[in-house]
Formats: sequence, C-alpha cells, structure tokens
Amino acid sequence: MSATLFTLTFAVAAPFWALMILLPNWTVTQRIIRSPLIVMPVVVIYAILVVPAFGEVLPAVVDPTLDGVRELLGGADGAAAAWAHMIAFDLFVGRWAWLDSRERVVPSLVMAPVLLLTILLGPLGLAAYLVVRTRWAGPSATSGLDEQRLG
Repeated sequence: MSATLFTLTFAVAAPFWALMILLPNWTVTQRIIRSPLIVMPVVVIYAILVVPAFGEVLPAVVDPTLDGVRELLGGADGAAAAWAHMIAFDLFVGRWAWLDSRERVVPSLVMAPVLLLTILLGPLGLAAYLVVRTRWAGPSATSGLDEQRLG
C-alpha cells in the first residue's frame, strides 16, 4: 500500500503545480490556487501513512535523534510518509510564492523556474523566491511609500 500512496502523492499535487507554472494567467488557476485546501489530498495521504504508526512516530519526533529518524524513515512506510510530508509543504510554499508573486506582479517567466526549483528542492526554491521577491515591491509597500510622499 505504501508504494501506491507514494506514487499517488505527487499525482494529486501535480495538477496544482501545472496550473501555477503553465496557466498562471487563467482565472480558474487564480480561483483554485487561492484555496489553501489544495494541499488536503496530500495531507490525507500523509495521515493514512502516519496515523496507524503514531506510536512509533511521536517518540521519534518529540525527541529526535539521527538514528531514530533514520530508523523511522528507513522502511517503505516511512519513506512514503516523508515524501507526502515534503510534497505537502512544498506545495504550500509554492502556493504562497505564487500568490505573493501575483500581488507583486512578478513575471510568470521568472516564477516558472522558481516554482520548478520548489517542486524539486523545496527549501532552495523558497530561498530563490525570497531573493526574487526583493526585486518587486508589494502593493502595500508601494502605497505606504506614496502616502508618506504625499503626507
């Protein structure tokens, strides 16, 4: 079952990534990606894997050791759970970056590689977006500056 859930994890997240990367200006994309619930299919998969093993998982995360985490993740169930964990958080971060980039009017061609990096190497994609977003001021930052100039 863990092999099936492992495969299903990215399959349920991929359509949201495709919308953000391939159809960023489609009004349906905006409507879908605005909902934080897009991560729920992956969260459900994670729960299916983790809840039955909660007695093993909780001690390993409350007082983590390298050996304990290695043992927890070393099997098929642990690897599938870790994968679902990563996919859920990467999608949530990608969603945040995409929404923030829309407010800042970051070009879609700039965001596409950032989102791909987020899919593949989550924290590096986040770091890349944090660098990219400094180039485009958010609307509240701009309006605050205008008010200061006028007042």
